[in-house]
Amino acid sequence: MVIGLCIIELLIGDAGCLKDKRRIMKSMMDRVKAHHNVSIAEIDQHDLWQRSTIAFTCISNERKHAFQVLNSVVKFFEKQGESQVLDYRIEMI
Repeated sequence: MVIGLCIIELLIGDAGCLKDKRRIMKSMMDRVKAHHNVSIAEIDQHDLWQRSTIAFTCISNERKHAFQVLNSVVKFFEKQGESQVLDYRIEMI
C-alpha cells in the first residue's frame, strides 16, 4: 500500500476578502473531489485572503498510480483561472 501526499500553495488573486477566498476554495475543492479520488483539505493560511495551503492524499497499490493521481490534481489547479500555483511537493509514504 502506498499513500501519496501533496501539499500545494496557492495565490488567489480574485479574492478581495476572506469570504471571497472561502467561496473560491470551496468551489475548487468540490470540483477536485468530484473528478479525482482524493481527500482534500485546507491546512494553513486560513486567515490570509489571497493565500492558501491545501493538502490532498491518495491511497493506491502502486506508487506510479498514486503519483499520476496527485499530479493530475496539481495540473487541475494550474489550469484554473481562479488561482495560481506558487509551490507544491509530492511525497510517497
